[in-house]
Amino acid sequence: MSAPDIADTVTTSLDVFILTFNAAKEQINPYVFASHLRNAFAQNATGLPELIVICLQEMAPLAQSFIGSYMVDPFFQSYASAVHIAASSHVAHKPVQRPEVDQEGYQDEPDDTPYTLVTTRNVGMTGIMLFALTPSALQDLKSTEVSFGAGDMANKGAVALRMLFSKQDAEDRKRQTELTFVSTHLAPHEWNLEKRNKNWETIVSGLLFEDPQELCGIKTSHPTPRASTNDSDDEGEGLLSRDPNERALHDITIYKPGSHLFVAGDLNYRISKTSPNDKSIFPDLDPDSPNYFNRFLALDQLTLEKAAGRTLHGLHESAILFPPTYKLKITENKAAQEETQDQRNGDSTHDVVHWKWSSHRWPGWCDRVLYLDIPRWVSPSSEIEIDTIAYDALPAVRTSDHRAVFLRLKVPVLEPSILAPPQDLSTSDSNNDPRVKLPYPVDFDSWANRARFKKWESVIGWSMLISQSKQGIAVFATLLLVGLGTWWLRSM
Repeated sequence: MSAPDIADTVTTSLDVFILTFNAAKEQINPYVFASHLRNAFAQNATGLPELIVICLQEMAPLAQSFIGSYMVDPFFQSYASAVHIAASSHVAHKPVQRPEVDQEGYQDEPDDTPYTLVTTRNVGMTGIMLFALTPSALQDLKSTEVSFGAGDMANKGAVALRMLFSKQDAEDRKRQTELTFVSTHLAPHEWNLEKRNKNWETIVSGLLFEDPQELCGIKTSHPTPRASTNDSDDEGEGLLSRDPNERALHDITIYKPGSHLFVAGDLNYRISKTSPNDKSIFPDLDPDSPNYFNRFLALDQLTLEKAAGRTLHGLHESAILFPPTYKLKITENKAAQEETQDQRNGDSTHDVVHWKWSSHRWPGWCDRVLYLDIPRWVSPSSEIEIDTIAYDALPAVRTSDHRAVFLRLKVPVLEPSILAPPQDLSTSDSNNDPRVKLPYPVDFDSWANRARFKKWESVIGWSMLISQSKQGIAVFATLLLVGLGTWWLRSM
């Protein structure tokens, strides 16, 4: 299909809102968060987004996160409540207010919320939530996860969703597009730049929507998609000549050629590889200052590493107009916080948090949302593109040293067959697009490794939870004594 023909078919777009937030292992106040969300929904837009994706890092304490869904569901629920309250108040054009509390202390959510919580998934402390105005528009929902924390456990990792979305265009024709969303938390600290890049390599190689061994057999029997290089080999080779197994493996990665891709999270890239000292100059929020924060963007590790082809390959980012989102230090003393808490009991919408930069960490744009733009084989003249509605940070909240970041986009509803590269496309014309050539080969052991680590995480989670609770220690000691007593009696 030629470019003009493709342009003629694109008569509808999808309104997507993606938010990433490092919660610092604390539960949010849903009413305060709802107030911030409501303002974000209204930024440069008049209606509600059709899809909301919330990407969370450090969403719950490590022990609860390792144990599983039963323990992390209350944390997910607080964000669901915030979305429902914000959306309900947006539709009704009324302020966010605290609902009545019944005798058991249960707070009802609004009855007129327009969103359905489609699914939640987490890998350790990293989570993802999907909300839809029209859940029936979603089909073939899939999820996957990978971990790369301490000992390859899920204190750091990535979790992803993939789905088909259907929508009628202006001429009442059904259009369908595929969407892939990734939530991730990369390695912390200024000096861990190379480790962050290595985490990204693990995501590309191991965040797979099917087990590659089941798909293609053992690694020695089938080729994997080749890494992208600067070499000029195979310049005339078209995609049609690629091995079918290679194409099948490419399709289970996050860079599936026919899918839109969005990556959000605490990516932890900073503006220096060393910690600040007493003489360090920090970004300023005053536009008239010579140290205004936008001048520090030139030092952003993510921008530099991406330009060098070492991370987030092929992904685009909207213009950053907000200050660094980490590391914040709340400046109010305890008495002031208690006074503000008393005020919030009557009205939770006015919670202005005063903060400054923490002195032992460089401020950084750690929290980011990036995406694959429309490829040039679909739109050589960029007449079809993903449009940014808003890219901004929410106000600070008391429970975290990060600010949440959101990106709202208009995404063209392009069929996967249109979005994917044509089979006669020469690799020399692909400009190293990861939809054509992967930056790293597929890890055939990723699913088996993740299953093994997950078993240990449950044991570690319960052990940590028991050790942190007097009641847990008492129960554990009782069970141990009973077990020893039973063994002793049977051995007599």
